[in-house]
Amino acid sequence: MAQAADIQGMRPSPARRWLRRTASVALGAPLLAGLLVPTAGSAGAAAPDKAPTGSSTVDVSLDTLSPAAPVKGDTLTVSGTLTNKGRQTIDGAEIDLRVGPRLSGRGEVDDAAKRKGYAPGADPDAIDDKYTVKIAKLPKGISQNFTLAVPVDKLDLDASGVYQLGVSVSGRTAAAPFEQVLGIERSFLPWQPEESDKRTKLTFLWPLIASPHVTAETRSDEQQTPVFTDDALAEELAPGGRLQQMVALGSRLPVTWVIDPDLLASVAAMAGGYEVKSGDTTVPGKNRAVAGQWITALQKVVEDGKVIALPFGDPDLASIAHRGKGVSGTLSHLQNASTVGASTVETILHVKPSTDFAWPVQGAVDPGIVDVATSAGAHHVIARSDSFKETGSLPYTPTAARPIGGGTTAVVADHRLSTAFDGSLLRADASTLAVQKFLAQTLTLNEQAPDNERSIVVAPQRMPTTAQAQTMARALEALSGNRWTQPQDLVAASEVKPDPLATTKVPRASAYPKKLRNQELPTQAFQDIRTTQGSIDSFETILTQPERVVTPFGNAVNRSMSTSWRGRSLEAQAYRDAVLTYLKDLTGEVQLIDKSDVTLSGRSATIPVTVQNKLVQGVDRLVLRLKSDNIRLKFNDDGTMAELPVRIGGGHSQSVKFDTATSANGRAQVTARLFTEDGTPYGEEMTFTVKVSEVTPTVLLVIAGGLLLLVLAGVRMYSHRKRAVASDTANGDGGEPEQPSDPTPDTGPESGAPSGTGEKVDR
Repeated sequence: MAQAADIQGMRPSPARRWLRRTASVALGAPLLAGLLVPTAGSAGAAAPDKAPTGSSTVDVSLDTLSPAAPVKGDTLTVSGTLTNKGRQTIDGAEIDLRVGPRLSGRGEVDDAAKRKGYAPGADPDAIDDKYTVKIAKLPKGISQNFTLAVPVDKLDLDASGVYQLGVSVSGRTAAAPFEQVLGIERSFLPWQPEESDKRTKLTFLWPLIASPHVTAETRSDEQQTPVFTDDALAEELAPGGRLQQMVALGSRLPVTWVIDPDLLASVAAMAGGYEVKSGDTTVPGKNRAVAGQWITALQKVVEDGKVIALPFGDPDLASIAHRGKGVSGTLSHLQNASTVGASTVETILHVKPSTDFAWPVQGAVDPGIVDVATSAGAHHVIARSDSFKETGSLPYTPTAARPIGGGTTAVVADHRLSTAFDGSLLRADASTLAVQKFLAQTLTLNEQAPDNERSIVVAPQRMPTTAQAQTMARALEALSGNRWTQPQDLVAASEVKPDPLATTKVPRASAYPKKLRNQELPTQAFQDIRTTQGSIDSFETILTQPERVVTPFGNAVNRSMSTSWRGRSLEAQAYRDAVLTYLKDLTGEVQLIDKSDVTLSGRSATIPVTVQNKLVQGVDRLVLRLKSDNIRLKFNDDGTMAELPVRIGGGHSQSVKFDTATSANGRAQVTARLFTEDGTPYGEEMTFTVKVSEVTPTVLLVIAGGLLLLVLAGVRMYSHRKRAVASDTANGDGGEPEQPSDPTPDTGPESGAPSGTGEKVDR
């Protein structure tokens, strides 16, 4: 039959050729093995640091494969680079394309991706010599570009499916003067000659998430100009930057946008004017225009698209469930982040987002994480199939949506597809392989159960690099035209009828990956947040414009729980510390002015205490409390403690005066402290000493007698002087020379400086 086929000009199918090659190789394998076994002292027994030999001699990279999913009539073009890593020149090199066999099932795609090196019999024959590229010499250490172009109809592709594709280079060296395969690289070729009657509905999440860059600090101007930790966000927004590429690429793709509202708020703040920390000061930000362009572009992109809003700051649900739930106030922060997130997206993008989805890190879930997610109002949890493992022997990949109880739906993203674009994809060959493997997995998934139309979700890494984003876009563009997939948004995917055979059991807490658990925020982080929030609550009660403080600090608290802090514990701690330090600095702007010791003369007097407000806004609902440690000093005859309300405008001071009564000479220690209206201490207390010096009746009589003697002496002196002048006039005397006026008083003008020996208060 084979001879008949050759006579008629027909070529046997790849499957038949594969069987024949396997049989011939099996018969010839012992002889080949005997020829290839290295002898003692040969290159095969060389030191471990020897140069690569055999099919590892030449490194083959496949940089482009176009079209990624060819159709009838196409010409497949493969280009790449050869690099001779051996120690000898390669003569008569030939570059060949090898296609086959057809892979059945997703597992075979996984296994094929792991293959290394050339295996005679396991790798298919090269296609027609007509399409071979020849290179006369390839010196050691030298790279050579190549391009293979082959009409698809020459590849002998049979039924629809995924075929393994390989590019090999063969040749001779001085040490091995016989032709052999010296290098090979493999990829995947999806082939679908006819449209599918049933297509897999594919949901691809397109995340716009960044790490926090905005501090809690704002300038004192009316606009409250925000202060950024650095200007790194501008690099991501600029042309060619990660976030700019995410928007530009996503604008032409059928994706569901998953957005952290903090990113929107940060970019909008930049567009309105911002400052950047520079040492101990700040400098004006220089990228307002870049931020404005990015926001405008995103607004146009999402006009008709589906937008999922994460809670503000993208809080780490697993950290909250495992480390923060037991710290009071943590869950309320999460609920607040959800509320703020929805309003932020709607205000900036002018679209109403869905806030009904929670997205734990890498889709890893357990009962605690689900509880935390639903406590914030979510009814859908984006999980992943490597966490939500199937317990039965289901022969196909089930639909993503499945009920897990309590009115909650788990949307289980496919693990293989979601991780297809992990790792560095900077090299063209790595990017091309990722695209081809993604296409291969989607096609084999569709063929698992062609009559069972399923809904599949892809949830890639949270913050894709520019190279990863470009690779994802190429893969989705290759699926355009509804070849074997059909786009679907996340909301629609969550509403698809669940597969009755799919597992609905949430994994146990003990099954949560240890690697992810080790990256979580510590319990101390949530305790720090609680301390900060307590200070915020106390501070805002005294402010006449509390929103100027509550909003920036509330956002900073949400950022402190961000998922992006995973693996960056020191940076996370530094951010939390900076928030609390700045808050303490602000609260310290309302303070008591240090007071020197006071001396009281008499039974009653007034003690003034000055409160200073350096804030730009006024403060109110404060109480100043004075307390004496001795009954010799009382306030208003009511006791040793008194309180008076405090209200001060921004940038002003107020002197609060307390009436006192004394009963005996001596000293009294007085403590002054500010309190909020609910009795919470505010700021540091201040102490000063009051010296009581009472004037007795005997002393008053002595003083009065002395004054009387002075008056009588003055009268007598005046009379004597008058008689003397009259006598001199009667004798015709010209009188005495005129006397100079009295000298100027020796008391200088009143000084505003504090007294060195204490303040004296009389009444």
